[in-house]
Amino acid sequence: MRAPSLYTFPAAMYIATFPLTAEDQLPRRPHILWLTFEDTSWYELGCYGNDQVHTPHIDSLATHGVQFMNAWSVAPQSSAARSSLITGCYATTYGMDIHPVPYDTPPDIFFPQWLQEAGYYCTNNSKTHYNSTTDNKSCWDECHNQASYHSLHRKADQPFFAVFNTVTSHMGRVRTLHTDGRRDYTTEGIYPGLLRLPPHVPDLPEVRSDYAGHLEAVQDVDTWVGFFLEDLRQHGLDEHTVIFVFSDHGGCQPRGKGYLFETGLRVPLVVYVPPRWQHLLPDWMASQEKSLVSFVDLAPTVLSLAGVEPPAQGHGRALLGEWAKQEAPDMQFALAANQLHHFMPVRAATDGRYKYMRSYIPYRCFALRNYYQWGMPSNQAWDHSILSGHPLRPEWEQPFRPHPAEMLFDLEADPFELNNLAADPACASVLLRFRERMDNHIRQTVDLGFFLPPTRGEGILYDRVRSELYPLETLWTVASQAGRATSADLPLLLSALTDPHPDIRFWGCVGMAQLALAGVQTGTPAELLALVDDPDPYVAAEAAYAAVCLGETERGLRRLFHPAREEDRKIGYSLVEVLAMDPRRRECLRTYVPQLWKEAEQLPRRRNEDAGLMARGILVDLGEMDIRDLYGPEAYELGLKLNRGRRPMVPLPR
Repeated sequence: MRAPSLYTFPAAMYIATFPLTAEDQLPRRPHILWLTFEDTSWYELGCYGNDQVHTPHIDSLATHGVQFMNAWSVAPQSSAARSSLITGCYATTYGMDIHPVPYDTPPDIFFPQWLQEAGYYCTNNSKTHYNSTTDNKSCWDECHNQASYHSLHRKADQPFFAVFNTVTSHMGRVRTLHTDGRRDYTTEGIYPGLLRLPPHVPDLPEVRSDYAGHLEAVQDVDTWVGFFLEDLRQHGLDEHTVIFVFSDHGGCQPRGKGYLFETGLRVPLVVYVPPRWQHLLPDWMASQEKSLVSFVDLAPTVLSLAGVEPPAQGHGRALLGEWAKQEAPDMQFALAANQLHHFMPVRAATDGRYKYMRSYIPYRCFALRNYYQWGMPSNQAWDHSILSGHPLRPEWEQPFRPHPAEMLFDLEADPFELNNLAADPACASVLLRFRERMDNHIRQTVDLGFFLPPTRGEGILYDRVRSELYPLETLWTVASQAGRATSADLPLLLSALTDPHPDIRFWGCVGMAQLALAGVQTGTPAELLALVDDPDPYVAAEAAYAAVCLGETERGLRRLFHPAREEDRKIGYSLVEVLAMDPRRRECLRTYVPQLWKEAEQLPRRRNEDAGLMARGILVDLGEMDIRDLYGPEAYELGLKLNRGRRPMVPLPR
């Protein structure tokens, strides 16, 4: 256990001393401050070994506090990650995992309400984004862009829990469509040409430029953290405030945010406990704590610090305070539901040494486009290098190709997950252990992430599956087998195709497509063809894709290109994009190129999820359009404006 230490931040910012205030005299419980930022991986901060970025404030907090070396967000997207933070549970338990869509959830699941009941003043400035139709502000005393621990409504002796979230490092900073007109990052001490790129991204000028722009943002985050440290000190709060500094998920490099690789999940997490509250810091915790830590641990940790016993229904453990638990889990888990309009559940687990990923629809490659993320010049350049047939290194093709249902990586030897060991006989026992633990985790947490979006919109799914005695075991079994189906699974899949529940029918279709792609199934069952006209648009589209793979090409394509309702077009286009990225099947789309051109021009494309962008993206995949024209001629001027701007370092303490 290290010796208690006072702040020792850069002297230039802290040259004054301040008298003790009344607040400094008799605090009974610590104040708790969360300083959260966005889209930043662990390797992008100085205290995690990056000597090409300057982050003195966070580095000093790490030196004098606890730096968590194996911290995971529960999800690689902000709304699912925040849903897990605010509940202390995996987002899938309440069906809060689809980004960024709110659904009905049970009441009283947001943990700050228990802090309020214990006498804490709780403020949030100001992002919520909890994927729940429950009023996201209901658990806060104040939740707006002026909310602060300085609130006049907080009593003089009242402890606070305050959350401030900055978007200065959000992907939007480098999502500028092109790199023309960008600032000279060398004036910030960042030299794009000298940066050491992580090995999972190609060495392209656009990648270097985006990385430099993001590291500039990381430095701005550090300056922002410094504003709060100074404010706490000026107001005599520094000796009574436990500070958490962390990112919501992984970073802006391609294959970061949105993906369940370490680059999307593993985050910087630093906690500083002031000297007079060191008794809340367990003796067994190291300065650089290497045990597995997850976002589901943060709610019970805050409650424990506040003297509130964490509720039994939470999925994490308290790391600090009265209820801190030394025994760390031997495995932790993470989840993803979708890439914007692509519904494609993926799960991950790690024991600290090995990392396991389970893709439940493996023919949906990871790089199906999220049209917000594809506004990054680096993503477009990477995409262009793959489509041109010159990826420079084979491993850079990984996200653009179909992948096995199961992937296994040795994080010690391969921290950026480039070498899949799932088929290695030497790792067979490791793979089996992870597979069994993942199946058990899904059941123990009552994972609702395999339900389709339409099903989730029919009231509180969490309650319905219990009151209606929904056949969850059947759903989980079919979903688990679908992505790695063999001929032995055919009876299970055929039964699923005629199930009265659309979600089970959907996974039956996935399994049939997987059998077709593996060459195991050749004929098209009548049960599958009937589902091409299923009233659920997700079932119909997945059945249509399976039909194409089984030789019923025209029947399947007609359904994908001509949905029953116009608002379902994006669901079909998601499968068309899968076909367009498959060299074995993209030629069947050629007869639809005129329709795609027409829709690319006529359908909306102003928002990232508009169908017009999807049509243009499919044309890019078919070689009919250059990816640099994806966003249309208006994109250039917009990009210039974005490149000339700089996101402010807000919100401030007051």
